[in-house]
Amino acid sequence: MKRVVITGANGYLASVIRLYNEDHITFLPITRKEIDFSKPETVYPYLSNLEFDVLIHTAANAVTEFCAKNPELAHKINTEAAIEAAKAARDKHARFLFISTEQVFNGRTDQGPFTEEDEPVCVTDYGKQKIEVEQWLKANSQDYVILRLSSMFGMPIPHVKLSSNFLMRTWSALRTKTPAKFTPNEQRGMTYSMTLADHLDQIMELPTGIYHVSSRNDRTTYDLCRYIAGELGYRREEIETYILPDPERYADRFRDYRLDASKLKAHGIDCGTVEEDLARCLKDFGWKD
Repeated sequence: MKRVVITGANGYLASVIRLYNEDHITFLPITRKEIDFSKPETVYPYLSNLEFDVLIHTAANAVTEFCAKNPELAHKINTEAAIEAAKAARDKHARFLFISTEQVFNGRTDQGPFTEEDEPVCVTDYGKQKIEVEQWLKANSQDYVILRLSSMFGMPIPHVKLSSNFLMRTWSALRTKTPAKFTPNEQRGMTYSMTLADHLDQIMELPTGIYHVSSRNDRTTYDLCRYIAGELGYRREEIETYILPDPERYADRFRDYRLDASKLKAHGIDCGTVEEDLARCLKDFGWKD
């Protein structure tokens, strides 16, 4: 079986990938117990002692506020450690699969969806740190796949740590009767985590390059969360009470982070629409037939 190192192994995305592929892949999970990614100098020596065919690097600190307040530390975690991991994979003649983000486009003022050929423009430290790794890979590696992900979502799985996502935030607001605000000044994709898990084998065999992973979405974040609430079965008056607009967030400039995933579709992986993704997730978890 293929031997795959996966960093950030206790994160939601990595956990889902492992859970649904461990029957035919030997995973070598890397958590903070094995490597402290805030110490980039420890990454290469540890990984160099492992034997693997693919290294999937999901480890990162994606909290925008943390990255802004701790730019040097965040750079070590998100950029320097990632490059050291890429060097280890390169020197092992192994493929490097790097998880990047839609946030590389958060500084663009034009309308998406954006393709892999569009120039990234970023105004946040987190996105800039991901761009730096992308640039290093393009200049120094011959065998890599960069996956720029939209916002990912899923529902609770036993023994798997769930990351915050729009589906869960919407459900939590309605379930606990606690109003939550969502901006109408933003458009982005929202992709079911099972998309990556289902297609991992194909993704690991993609030609070297950058690929966008995102469902298609024409709604603002506020309108999308209202749609989610309706699909969860809540009444209109409940939605009006607990799913509220936040017009102040990004009032200065409308944000469009949407990714065009046509390139990935051309390789046989169709992310579909956000409506299709949500329907599949709710069916998988028993919300709908």
